[in-house]
Order: sequence, then structure tokens, then C-alpha cells
Amino acid sequence: MRSILGICALTMGLSVALAAAPTTAHAQTPVLCSEASLVNAINAANAAGGDTLALVPFCTIQLTSAHGSSPHGPVGLPPITTPITIVGLGATITRAPNAPAFRIMQVEGAANVPGTQGQLSAVGITIRGGSAVSPYPGGGLSNLGGTVSLLSSAVTGNTAVAGGGLYNDNGSITLTTSSVTGNTATASGGGIYVNSGGVSLLGTAVRNNTPDNCAPSGSVMGCT
Repeated sequence: MRSILGICALTMGLSVALAAAPTTAHAQTPVLCSEASLVNAINAANAAGGDTLALVPFCTIQLTSAHGSSPHGPVGLPPITTPITIVGLGATITRAPNAPAFRIMQVEGAANVPGTQGQLSAVGITIRGGSAVSPYPGGGLSNLGGTVSLLSSAVTGNTAVAGGGLYNDNGSITLTTSSVTGNTATASGGGIYVNSGGVSLLGTAVRNNTPDNCAPSGSVMGCT
């Protein structure tokens, strides 16, 4: 049974996230606990210029195939190209055990993908089981020139050649009261790999990643 304290913590995180969420002209959109519902919601949000998506609390959404593609390999969910907020309240987004290899999420900004303005603000979600196709980085989430903010969230059990959990190129990632644990890279950056741009940790644990937590050495302040 979920503890009352845990639910309260997620609720507080939700309030903070919504206060910091990008302002759009779209109402919050409920998302059913299914792969198709989340895929369709992200596609619609991208087409509309952004939205806030509310997942079913404590739901586990299993991705059985890739629904996006890029020069960096297949992506489980459609790449985020507009300002999108995802409210999870304990929801998990994971690659199904027998699914082909693909990373879970990708955010695209103008610095890497002209014409896009990807911004992801997520609270209370777990990104799990992503596996980027070699030789591409970013097993859980790849940020290509966009802006990513994860609050009270977890990135765990993902794999890639570099950045098993998270990969950042040109854009920025901010992790607040979150965790990056148990991810694996075949080269370096088991938890986080920074090619360029910046990653900030605020009350966030990055540990038990293989072969290291963050790479290159010194690229993420507070990550050892």
C-alpha cells in the first residue's frame, strides 16, 4: 500500500511543477493508462504547440514498439518538439520486456533540430527499461537541444553506449528531488552523459550506475 507520506510528497511536487509549467492555451489533457493513449496525446500536444498531460496515478505504461524515429535511432514515444508538461503522480513509462530496442523519450530543440522548441517538464514519473540502439546514446531520455525538468522522478534500468539513463547535447536538464540509478552504458556515463550543454542536480541522487555515474568526469556538478 502506498504510504500517506509518499502520496503527500508527490502531491506537493505536483503543485510545484504546475506552478513552473510552461504557459499554453490548452487545457490539461487526461491520458488513459495505455500506450496508445500516451502516444496519441503527445502527438496531439506537439501539433497544438504544447499541452499538459495528466497520467493515471501509479499507472504503468508499457511501450511495445517505437513510435518515433530520428538520426539518433528509434524512440518509444514521439519526440517532444513543443512545451509539454507530464504530470505522473507515480506513473511509470517502460519498454515492454519483449519489445525491440529503443530509448523511452527524446526532446528536440532548435539548437539540434531546426523548427522545434521541445521543453519537457515532468513530475512524479519513472522512465525505465529503455535501450538505445547502438551506437546511439541516451537509453532513458535523450535531450537534443531542448529543455528538460524532472521533479520527484526516477530514471532507472536503462542502457545505451553512453548516457545509459540520460544524454544531453546542447540543451539543459534539471533534476530536482529525483534519482538516476541502476542504468548501464557500454562505454561511459552509465547514469548521465553530457556531450554539451548542462545538467543540474538539486537534491538528486545519481548512484549505482555502470561503469560510472556521470561522464565526462566533472561534467555534472555534485555527481561522483
